Amino acid sequence: MSTFGFAFTLASAPAFDPVVATNEYLAKIPPEAMAKSIAYNTGNHWLMLWGFLFSSAIYLILLSTGLSARMLHAAERITGARTNDGVATGKRTWLVPLFYTAQFFVLNTLIQFPLTAYTGFFREHQYGMSNLTFAGWLADEGKDFGLSFIILSLGSILLYAVLRRVGRSWWIWTTALLIAFYALGAMVAPVYIAPMFNKYTRLENPVLRDQLISIARANQIPADDIYVVDASRQTKRVSANVSGLFGTTRISLNDNLLNRCSPAAVRGVMAHEMGHYVLNHLVKSLVQFSLVIGIGLACVAWAFSILLRRRGNSWGIRTAPDPALVNAVPLRRQPGIGVADPAALPLVLLLFGIYSLLTTPLTNTIIRTQETEADAFGLNAGREPDGMSEALLLLVEYRNPKPGKWEEILFFDHPSGYNRILAAMTWKAEHLSEVTQPPVPK
Repeated sequence: MSTFGFAFTLASAPAFDPVVATNEYLAKIPPEAMAKSIAYNTGNHWLMLWGFLFSSAIYLILLSTGLSARMLHAAERITGARTNDGVATGKRTWLVPLFYTAQFFVLNTLIQFPLTAYTGFFREHQYGMSNLTFAGWLADEGKDFGLSFIILSLGSILLYAVLRRVGRSWWIWTTALLIAFYALGAMVAPVYIAPMFNKYTRLENPVLRDQLISIARANQIPADDIYVVDASRQTKRVSANVSGLFGTTRISLNDNLLNRCSPAAVRGVMAHEMGHYVLNHLVKSLVQFSLVIGIGLACVAWAFSILLRRRGNSWGIRTAPDPALVNAVPLRRQPGIGVADPAALPLVLLLFGIYSLLTTPLTNTIIRTQETEADAFGLNAGREPDGMSEALLLLVEYRNPKPGKWEEILFFDHPSGYNRILAAMTWKAEHLSEVTQPPVPK
């Protein structure tokens, strides 16, 4: 007899069926919770469409009413690049994108605020996912707005300085800049940005901490500690990550995962997250998404050139240099034309938004494939199939565990809960003699 009073032998134990075990896990989900999960997911699909249509309408209004061009002229007058009489001077043109982007970002944020508040606060409370008061949510949104405002405004100076010089190859240079910004953000965010929104403390449980560090150490992850994030201040969701790049690696789990799950589940989830690091998913994502973005911007460049010839003048987008400045002012001080004209930004965003919507299944597949790989790694490294399945059941609160095949392909950036639990139970079936059986429910 074992310590728990049960004997398990290959000869007497019934055959373990992964499908049956998976269905038994899903049967633990109350019908009302399943219905709420499906409703939440279906709403997310529609919100993606409505968000796209709403943003597209804003960009079209900015272009068709000439408001984008007027915002650009205001930026030029503020910087001295254009006089109040409309005469271009070529002075301080490098500052014009900053003041245009600032106007654009503020206006776009204000117009979209009702939809942002609904999706980020009211709807999350409707489905019981948020712990924030409206004041707390607004404070976080304010931080995000301030950071984005600074980064985008300053980044626009560099972007448009490049666009004014590279001509038709602008889409290649823009792709390179976007990927560089993404890599920089991945390196900086865990250390400097994330702590602005949440408090990070060291995991106090010495046994669990040592177990997690042992898994990390065995897989060559350069981390000396495990951090806990006070995510429960904002949400009920469980989460964890191994973040950072080029020396800023940090292993973190949110306090919901720690408080709502067993140690086995925590180990299973953290082993999955470590898989992303060991399998170089961040670097692979940089390569894969650089291709996706590059192809997208190439398509945008093609469509942009056609629309610029047909509608550029009516939208107030410059299609040729100012004749008064061509011979008198160096190129770097002349206003941009075509895509280098900040007034064209709504058109670029509109076209890229269409491309992004159409390629959502592709980008979801890239991420979903990496998540599947991390699941496999996590099962082999953490050896906690039941712990992982336990944690996956909590994701049902906001992710339909058993969508249709095409719904998963089109809309899911993670494998469905059913497929993930099935993979865990399949792993368990192949390692029955090695894993600890979960306690039999009383």
